[in-house]
Parts: sequence; structure tokens; C-alpha cells
Amino acid sequence: MSKETLNWLNNNTLIGFTDKRGHAWHHRAGSDNHYAGPIPIEDVERRLFSWTAEERPLCVELETGNPDLIAAGLVEPEVTMVPVPGRKAIVRSDTGLVMGIFKDGYVPHQPTPWLLRNVANILDDDELAIGSAGLLKGGAQAWVSVEIPDTITTPEGVVFRPNLMAATSFDGSLATIYKPIITNVVCDNTMNAGLREEGQQFKVKHSSKSMGRITEAREALAIVHAVGDEFSAAVSELCAQHLSDREFERLVREHLAPVEDNDSAAKKTNARKKRGELLRMWRHDERAAEWRGTKFGAYQAVNTWQQHESTTRGIRAERNMGHTLTGKWETADDQTLSMLAAL
Repeated sequence: MSKETLNWLNNNTLIGFTDKRGHAWHHRAGSDNHYAGPIPIEDVERRLFSWTAEERPLCVELETGNPDLIAAGLVEPEVTMVPVPGRKAIVRSDTGLVMGIFKDGYVPHQPTPWLLRNVANILDDDELAIGSAGLLKGGAQAWVSVEIPDTITTPEGVVFRPNLMAATSFDGSLATIYKPIITNVVCDNTMNAGLREEGQQFKVKHSSKSMGRITEAREALAIVHAVGDEFSAAVSELCAQHLSDREFERLVREHLAPVEDNDSAAKKTNARKKRGELLRMWRHDERAAEWRGTKFGAYQAVNTWQQHESTTRGIRAERNMGHTLTGKWETADDQTLSMLAAL
């Protein structure tokens, strides 16, 4: 882990309610991006969103002049900047970073109005506050998460925090989105808020027509209160469904880490390694073994392995949050739950 990476995470992510869930793994003594309680809106705007996404014309360089003389080194080439029709760049105003290149119809959703002001609309409720906020990819992805102060524990011993995430991007990776998610406190995992339910979420494309939908987005944020009850009910249902060791081993062997005769030696080795890790997670890891013998235990083992044990390129924390924003973890959860339903 490079010093630069740690500096980025500690300067561009804000973590709240640490008295309820502890510090993030990248926290360093002396850094001031962690809050025992909620994160003040003013801190998010000052520390993360004090810049805007600006539109700039996209141009290419063309060299002019006599090519033979230029090639012979007798004259210097003259460089002319030529605009690219129908294209523009989205640039971060404070650093000049080019975050994305788009067609003319693209309209950036600025973080302060689309994330902070929309979120502030529901913070009149004393039970809701900002629990996390941050930037990824140099600011090309941004999010704010609203949470209830209290951690919830189900009768089955699952400890979680319901969140409502507002996120946007300037690299084309996602529309502006407002959606409920669950943070599993024990393993610091992201989980589907309603598990197999479709769930309520609201997306707004970056276009000239999107500004009129800010009011709809504010209304969509009101769903945070229902998230905890829905997730608790889904956990109870999965915990009530028995799953034997043999059934979990078959799930791993046939679906999660299959090995075919014609697979390469490297692929077979990786699959067998994955099998061993998943079975260890199911049998012995405190993040999943407590629910061994149930379908929730299997779901917990697979979800935890994917987010904390699977091989990843780059920084795992960035990968995990990026997958949360883009919905890749939701897709992975849906696949796991579909396999469990078929057993």
C-alpha cells in the first residue's frame, strides 16, 4: 500500500459514526477524516465538494508546416489546436483533471446540488445524518451516504446499518443514483438492502432534461426508513432455510469454483484455492460460521469472500466502493441468491 494511496483515502473520504462501527482500515493516527458521530454537511462541502465539474472543448493537436523540413530538423513544427465536433471534456475545476469525454448532450450533475442539497432535504429528520462521503478516481465518482444513528441487530445476531446512498460520476461509469444499501458491521460488507427484492432506487441520466427531476430525486430519498425492516425480514427468511455442509460444498464445487478437465493448470489451481477459502469461510470464519447450516450463512460466506478475499487489481477499498456505486455487488448478490434458491 503506497503512501499516496493512504493519503488519498484519508483526504478524500469522510467516515462517520465510528463509535458505532469503528474506524476504516485505512485510518491513520493523526488523520482527521473520521467522526465519532454524524459528518456535518459543511465539512463534506468544504473538504470534498469545493470544486465544480466544468465543460471544456475537446481539441486535438495538428502539426503544420513543411513535413520534409520538419523531419530534417531544419524548422520547428507549428502546432494548431483543432476542436473535435460534437465532443467535450469534463474537467475538475481545482486540479484540471480530465474526468471524462462526452458528446455535447451530456450535462454534469454537480456534487453539491445533486448530492448534498438533495440529501440535506431529508436531514430535517432527527433520525438521519450523513454517515460517509467520498471521492474516487480523482473525483470522477462521488457519493454521500445517509444513515440512522443506531446500529440494528436482528434476532439472528446479524448486525447492520441501513444506508441511503446518493452517487454520481463524471467518467460515464454511472448515472446519478439514489439507492438503499446495507452495511454489515461485523465484516464491513455491502449487501443488497432487500436481498432478492427489486428494491427502490432512482436514476437520473446526465442530460439537458435532467435538471427538472431534482424534486423527484428528493422524494426518492424518503425510502431510507423502510430499509431496515425489509433487510431484517429477508435475513430472518434466509436463516430459517437449512443448508447442509454437503449442499454448500456442492454449491462451491459446481457453481462457485468449478473445475473442468480441459482447464489450464493455472485455472485449476485458482479454482481449488477458491474452494478452500470458501469452505474455510463457511466452517470457521467468524464473519460467516455463526450462521453455518443456513442459507444466510452461505450468502454471508460468499459475499464476504468476494469483497475481502478475492483477488483484485489495485486498491481493494476503492474496488469495493466502486462496485457498490455501480451495482456490481448487487449483481453478484443476486447471482448467489439465485443459486441458493435452486438448492
